[in-house]
Amino acid sequence: MAAITGQKPEADRKHPVDETLPPLKMFTSGLQHVAAMYAGVVAPPMIVGPACGLSATETAFLMGASLFTAGIATLLQTLGFWKVGARLPFVNGVSFAGVTPMVAIGKAQSPHHALPVIFGAVIVAGVLGFLLAPYFSKLVRFFPPVVTGTVITLIGVSLLPVAFNWSQGGNSRAPDYGSLTNIGMAALTFLIVLVLRRVLRGFLQQIAILLGLVVGTLIAVPVGITDFSTLAKADLIGFPTPFHFGAPQFDLAAIVSMCIVMLVCMTESTADMLALGRIVDRPADERTIEGGLRADTLGTALSPFFNGFANSAFAQNIGLVAMTKVRSRYVVATSGLILLVLGLSPVAASVISLVPLPVLGGAGIVLFGSVAASGIQTLASAAMEKGDNALIVAASVGIGLIPIAAPDFYHHLPKNLLVVLDSGISTGCLVAIVLNLAFNHLGQGAAREAAVPPGADPQIPPPPGRGAADDPGETVSASA
Repeated sequence: MAAITGQKPEADRKHPVDETLPPLKMFTSGLQHVAAMYAGVVAPPMIVGPACGLSATETAFLMGASLFTAGIATLLQTLGFWKVGARLPFVNGVSFAGVTPMVAIGKAQSPHHALPVIFGAVIVAGVLGFLLAPYFSKLVRFFPPVVTGTVITLIGVSLLPVAFNWSQGGNSRAPDYGSLTNIGMAALTFLIVLVLRRVLRGFLQQIAILLGLVVGTLIAVPVGITDFSTLAKADLIGFPTPFHFGAPQFDLAAIVSMCIVMLVCMTESTADMLALGRIVDRPADERTIEGGLRADTLGTALSPFFNGFANSAFAQNIGLVAMTKVRSRYVVATSGLILLVLGLSPVAASVISLVPLPVLGGAGIVLFGSVAASGIQTLASAAMEKGDNALIVAASVGIGLIPIAAPDFYHHLPKNLLVVLDSGISTGCLVAIVLNLAFNHLGQGAAREAAVPPGADPQIPPPPGRGAADDPGETVSASA
């Protein structure tokens, strides 16, 4: 039949994840990923730099280094080599989980030693994570749809406050924070993205976010919220000199803090890989997660050599994949190359930074909402009619929302615990895993699991008249 119709047999077709696209489409789609993640990459060095006593010029250098190392980590993740890389459209960048402990380390050290101590701790944490990756990946069996759906939903919900903050201007101390102008620009960009998604077709519909950001930025110029000062001051070329701030130093307390951060990053990345695997219709198995964690941790261990920090998955880009349906990992690899160029050319990075945060916030509401929607779709395959599963989701979401709804809830607890507790994704994920173990793997839950044929999901009961092994629930995609 394939010979008659001229179509390739199913077995010979490339999976959309492994497809290469035309050059223009590859570049614009990759640029869209960079635009979505740019603010998230440069924000940590903007916070950590001043805390370590850096000048504005040195902080700008740190931002360029973060872009450069994010490009390296993204290429390791998408293209990979040996057993490194998930080989999924997975964007990596500086993890927010490390900001609080790095600021604490910076304040505890003299300005001359702060960054070398941080970099030494990040190197050790990255190496430890790389060694733990094969063992950590075996936890995948404890991430069924009831857990992954909960975590994906929390990822989206946890990111929405970031978009709201951007929509108000990004800096709560600024006089115009939350002004009618900022919120109006965010609302206008939000509407532009929705309209473009509704009226455009094909490739233009897929880059609606990028087009919305361009249109929003152009409108923002006469409004007066576009800052061109960074473009005027930027150099054409600026390589992130290895160990620009000094050779790494190894402090035990700093190392312990960053190793905890690394475990948090690995937990979040595991959940993100499972989410992305469902969205692109290539479920992330143990080998995929092991390769992805190796890319995360290797990228983290290499970053300090180029003055970068710990890297992990960027959940906002998962929302972009879900919304655009562009699943090619080579598109994201292109975004990795763009990040490298931005890291090597401050003037090119400044062009991307022209997008005002209110404009980015308006688009971010759509992006991050798409992640939450994907989580809800995953939960639809998690046999929610079972009281136990509904309880798991209720408790996990409730705990995961605490850092979002009440940011100071844990402020009396030891600071080391805040590395985990201040992340709703991490706490919600841990609660979901523990409760899933208690209700679905121990005692009566273990007996139910043993009664299910191999290959079937123990949490998805078979439809009447069909065997559990024929149940399609395990293959339900969040993008369906």
